[in-house]
Amino acid sequence: MIHKIIVGIAFSPNLKANFFEAIRLANTFNAELIGVHVGVKTTAKEKELETLLKSAPLMKAKFTAIWQDGDPANVIIETATELRADLLIIGALQRENLYKYYVGSIARKITRKSPCSVLLFIKPSVERVPCNHMVVNGLENHDTQKTLQTAFYVSRHLGCKRVTIVDEIDQKALKVNVCDDKTLQEATVAKENMTHQENERIQRELAGVNIGDTIVKTQSIFGKRGYSIGHYAKVKRADLLVMNAPQKTSLLDRIFPHDLEYILSDLPTDVLIVK
Repeated sequence: MIHKIIVGIAFSPNLKANFFEAIRLANTFNAELIGVHVGVKTTAKEKELETLLKSAPLMKAKFTAIWQDGDPANVIIETATELRADLLIIGALQRENLYKYYVGSIARKITRKSPCSVLLFIKPSVERVPCNHMVVNGLENHDTQKTLQTAFYVSRHLGCKRVTIVDEIDQKALKVNVCDDKTLQEATVAKENMTHQENERIQRELAGVNIGDTIVKTQSIFGKRGYSIGHYAKVKRADLLVMNAPQKTSLLDRIFPHDLEYILSDLPTDVLIVK
């Protein structure tokens, strides 16, 4: 359930679009919206925010603005923790000068330490753009069913009727080196068997999920985790990609998990990372 949403406010060219998207989401979930600006509070910024509020859609619940100095990632994480937020929204600029700033350093730290789910916007719009297709990871992981439950909860509220669950399978799992017609056939059979097994697993995961009248498709992809699903979401022009939150599994992963590294390095679409 989403009752409290925090949106990072940066006075950039995308401010209006990001802010309007956040307000629409807050209205969709009937949630309280809290805007957090990390930086100096000035009269000009206050007036700009007031002007935006007057021109924005009427809010169902209350809006609160928080102004605070400090490290952007730390302030946002601490605020989300203190206020017990359910969703954190960050506007991201794709392939622009500020892209690495928002998506690189800040978003990586936030997705690793955020106490709640994180939504990264790369294509915010002042006018509402319908969400028609959602891609969700179907990894074999103890968090995946919760991610699926969240994805369908969000899809129902957004009116999205089409969801594709993508299971990324490591090519090495085949354990077959293709060098002739015989091994090619063995690899093909192994892929078919593995795909069937994974589809059955995903169906078991879905048994405890309320999918409503959503059209659900499952897709197995053999490739590098993170890169494959990001590429699939881009090719299929998905409106939202939903992923499990990163987990620390080794010393190297304390920097950042490798699967989300591929996605954050080149965001294919808006991304929801479920905690």
